[in-house]
Amino acid sequence: MASRVIFHIDMNSFYASVEQSHNPELKGKAIAIAGNPKERRGIIVTCSYEARAHGIYTTMQVHEAKRKYPELLLLPPNFERYRAASKAMFEILRSYTDLVEPVSIDEGYVDVTELTEQRHALEIADEIQRRLLSELDLPCSIGIAPNKFLAKTASDMKKPMGITVLRKRDIQAMLWPKPVIDMHGIGDSTAARLKGLKIETIGDLATANEGLVKEKMGKNGIRLQARANGLDDRLVDPDSIYDTKSVGTSTTLPIDETDEQNLKALFRQLSEKVANRLEAKELAGPTVSIQTRSSDWKNRSRSVTLNNTVWKAEDIHRNAWQLFTRHWNGEPLRLIGVTVSNVADKGDMTEQLSIFNFQEHAKEEPILDLMAQLESRFGKSVLTRGTKIKKTNYDSKTSFSKDFLDDHDHERK
Repeated sequence: MASRVIFHIDMNSFYASVEQSHNPELKGKAIAIAGNPKERRGIIVTCSYEARAHGIYTTMQVHEAKRKYPELLLLPPNFERYRAASKAMFEILRSYTDLVEPVSIDEGYVDVTELTEQRHALEIADEIQRRLLSELDLPCSIGIAPNKFLAKTASDMKKPMGITVLRKRDIQAMLWPKPVIDMHGIGDSTAARLKGLKIETIGDLATANEGLVKEKMGKNGIRLQARANGLDDRLVDPDSIYDTKSVGTSTTLPIDETDEQNLKALFRQLSEKVANRLEAKELAGPTVSIQTRSSDWKNRSRSVTLNNTVWKAEDIHRNAWQLFTRHWNGEPLRLIGVTVSNVADKGDMTEQLSIFNFQEHAKEEPILDLMAQLESRFGKSVLTRGTKIKKTNYDSKTSFSKDFLDDHDHERK
């Protein structure tokens, strides 16, 4: 484990960089990729470094960004363009080794341990960075370390176009003085809980009493403490990205919504989007969850785990709406979401008969009888059930960073 050499490749301001590569007239200008600026959901998805210099940042509302810097150029997202650039980027990485693990559309890990037997890691990283820039006109930062956590941390240290080496012996000087919120894997809520334990820096977490961390933070706390000490035994796994655990979508509403019929229609639309994604990936799951955010920013989630798996829109909507009506107190809502979780390949699942699906199975009965007769006469290999072709789905732009995985699946075939 200690002798591994891991790269974390992080494309710099990816969507904006792709747009500047596509249209060189945008280079050197403050640009941002954004949603609909006329609605409250209009936020900055990403922006160029020139825009960041003017205080623009990801998730900033469009109207606020324009007020801060009126000359900001707003562009709508072009997902097919970003998908093509991502595919080309990963093709370059795979020209070095098969040990490439995509993490999202614009970042991934590469295990170059074997390559470093012949070449220095810095030489390889420099070549990859130069190729991405010369062949795709896209900048990136690269972290080099003995494990994935440190490699990810290192790639964040110099942007844009940085190459950073982070060794375990460097962590006390380079990481421990930083606040815990700066550590990869720690968000606001976890940082607040750690602060309650008087753990405010990464060094505090690394040297805290292990028993206290485990008691107050559970297994995740122990894992974070190990990372703070530079420990991470996760392998670079090219297949791990296909382990989808849940499929969901949400929407921010243009007004604070209280009308029940409007909300029911919105839940139906979200359920249809989730069903489309499940169908595209041939997945189903037994747990349906809903998420709401009230006008005063209170987030709530409710879930139900069923005896049967669901993947059809009507089943998802029925359960989601039952959850909602059971728990909603009539407060104005600014965001709603629907998720199906604990998903797995439909072909690997069994389904119990229920009042909602017995008719579907009954319709199949004559076909099954005929199949049994044919197999009895000609052998079991004479017939096989049809297999659906998995589809790429652009039904919702918010799921795009997961939809690009279809390209990686095609690479393996």
